[in-house]
Amino acid sequence: MKTIVVVSDTHGNRKFLDGLDGIFSENDIIIHLGDTSGDGGYLRGKYPDKTRVINGNCDLMKLGEDEEIIEVEGVKIFACHGHRYSVKTTLSKLAAEAKRNGCRLALYGHTHCAREDEIDGVTLLNPGCGARYSQNGYLYIVVNGDKVTYKLTSG
Repeated sequence: MKTIVVVSDTHGNRKFLDGLDGIFSENDIIIHLGDTSGDGGYLRGKYPDKTRVINGNCDLMKLGEDEEIIEVEGVKIFACHGHRYSVKTTLSKLAAEAKRNGCRLALYGHTHCAREDEIDGVTLLNPGCGARYSQNGYLYIVVNGDKVTYKLTSG
């Protein structure tokens, strides 16, 4: 069994990230989905062996990957910020790319709105926004063999 915490669009709100230290320390993988990747770098400095950083559209200094396929206990997860897949208007492009790469889950941010959807057998999850001006949230995922459970949570 592996646990994953996903945050996105923190836009410099390190107070929000610091408030999740207990959760971050107890989990196997931390994913920051961009905006800003500097915040992802901050997390990587605290949790170097388990943090994955994805670049967002506001990230001038690229500290991570533009997108990444992460395999956890045989479950493939597609992680991106979402802006390259037009997620503010449609999720079908993201679902198609995840499916093309054999992924069951697609993680994205960019919209600042937490949501869960399923399209063509792909579960699409957005943790919402961690910025100061927003209701902060994160995503908690448990992968146990081929079983995946998740919860969108307010921070």
